[in-house]
Amino acid sequence: MKVNDVMTRNPITINQDKQIIYAARLMYDNKIDSLPVLDSRGELIGIFQKENLYYAIANNIDLHSEIKDIMNKDIKWIYPDQDTDKILDMNMGRNLVLDKENNLVGVLTNTDLLKAYYNTNNVINRKLDTEKNLTGTLKTILNNAYDGIVVIDKNRKITMINHSYAKFLNVDKDEVIGKDVTDVIENTRLHVILDTGESEIGEIQKIGSRNIVAMRIPIIEEGKVVGAIGKIMFRDIQQVNSLAKKLNVIENELKYYKKELIKERRAKYSFENIPSNSDTMNKVKLLAQKSSKSNSTILIVGESGTGKELFAHSIHNASPRKLKPFVKMNCAAIPEDLLESELFGYEEGAFTGSKKGGKIGKFKLADGGTIFLDEIGDMPLNMQAKILRVLQEKELEPIGSNKTYPIDVRVISATNRDLSSMIRKGEFREDLYYRINVIKLNIPPLRERKEDLDILIDILLEKHKGDVGKYIKGISDGARNILKTYHWPGNVRQLENVLERAINIVESGCEIDISHLPEYIRGKNNNNEDTSFSLKKAVEITERNTIINALELTSGNRVHAAKILNISRSSLYEKMDKYKIE
Repeated sequence: MKVNDVMTRNPITINQDKQIIYAARLMYDNKIDSLPVLDSRGELIGIFQKENLYYAIANNIDLHSEIKDIMNKDIKWIYPDQDTDKILDMNMGRNLVLDKENNLVGVLTNTDLLKAYYNTNNVINRKLDTEKNLTGTLKTILNNAYDGIVVIDKNRKITMINHSYAKFLNVDKDEVIGKDVTDVIENTRLHVILDTGESEIGEIQKIGSRNIVAMRIPIIEEGKVVGAIGKIMFRDIQQVNSLAKKLNVIENELKYYKKELIKERRAKYSFENIPSNSDTMNKVKLLAQKSSKSNSTILIVGESGTGKELFAHSIHNASPRKLKPFVKMNCAAIPEDLLESELFGYEEGAFTGSKKGGKIGKFKLADGGTIFLDEIGDMPLNMQAKILRVLQEKELEPIGSNKTYPIDVRVISATNRDLSSMIRKGEFREDLYYRINVIKLNIPPLRERKEDLDILIDILLEKHKGDVGKYIKGISDGARNILKTYHWPGNVRQLENVLERAINIVESGCEIDISHLPEYIRGKNNNNEDTSFSLKKAVEITERNTIINALELTSGNRVHAAKILNISRSSLYEKMDKYKIE
């Protein structure tokens, strides 16, 4: 008999990148106990079996991990034209069948072999009453099977039972051969299968103190039922219940995290979140809205705190890519030695300490959507070359991989640095500059659009009143006028910090007044401040206020504050001690 005659064709397969929880659900829904695993090219690379799932659960392995982490990679396969007699020494319950081109075309299970050999022997010898009639081949199938298996003939007599089932029943294997199955197996329905000719898969059956999960399949010859095969799928229903509950919990968690991940990779703002009464700002918004419809790269330049990220979000949300991921990356916030793996990802074992299963980079996560490279002016030169290649070739190569992957990503970059000056100094690649600068948006600083202050103050007050949970009447004309005369080196971000601070200080039910504004904002308008001071004192006050401004702008991050002030961290610490700045 040939493998091709009895194999199960077109088996259900799974990709290596799928999670264990997904594989478990696929096996449960289709009532199968293993899945051939394919790579991204559709080539067979392993098999995922129920034993792998049990191992993962028993060892508390995260079921969100990819199946390639625990699948069986040491696989064996057979070919369609092989004789079934030749494959039993492989001792596998599920044999993978490949054609001459090594494409997966089927699987050959113990059940397939049992049914085939039973029918073959029935043709040769119509009477199958005793175990003597069994071939050595069929005995090998039965006795090597881990699962309990029993076979009956059309007269309900047990003709085969393997060691596993006999041990589970606590009976002598030799003594039960030839007996009526109903006398040996409690609550069996194998004899019912002889009458109905219908398979029963996943049925609960009570044997002693246990509730097992059984599978029963008729053996049909020339259109007539001539026997039946029984198999124990699970030896205790509690195993199934426990597994089902855990899978259900994990599935719900997976749904939740998928939902949260979609939120995280989605642009949060639109052009409606960029209010303006300024002609200059409105011209920039109009250009941004027009450019959002194309796939060209965009470079957003402007001082820190002007709202460059708001524009990036808004452009994505107004683009044809709005339903795809929006992934942001701060090039200045990631250490140089980690930047490449963050952007492009890596394969498993690419370097010491690499994550098992590898890592997907930001570019791959943004495939089909938009990637926002903030602070691109801080990107090292060697990484600039690699970014340029991705933009030119529209493909990436993860660390440790010898393969490239095509990607479709729109790149929006932003910086508060003068890239033209950096090019002249050899700090930024000119070819990359022109590649990311197809469309340039220059965001004006707040001091150049003072007509936007009123609307920004009102919007930001409304936003943070709810966060703090206070009723605030509003802001006094005096405080509003001081805010309008300040030069705002930290732009809208600084204005937001000042207003949030004021809301925290003011009493509930009152309005924000001059006294609720920071000292460096009040300046000479503060009535309690001594205006008669020396040049040295004026310099010190200015220096102190500038440091406070930088710290508030960076939310207290001293490293970034020192960078903005263009001084070393040690100098910043000394000056903070000198001026008693906490």
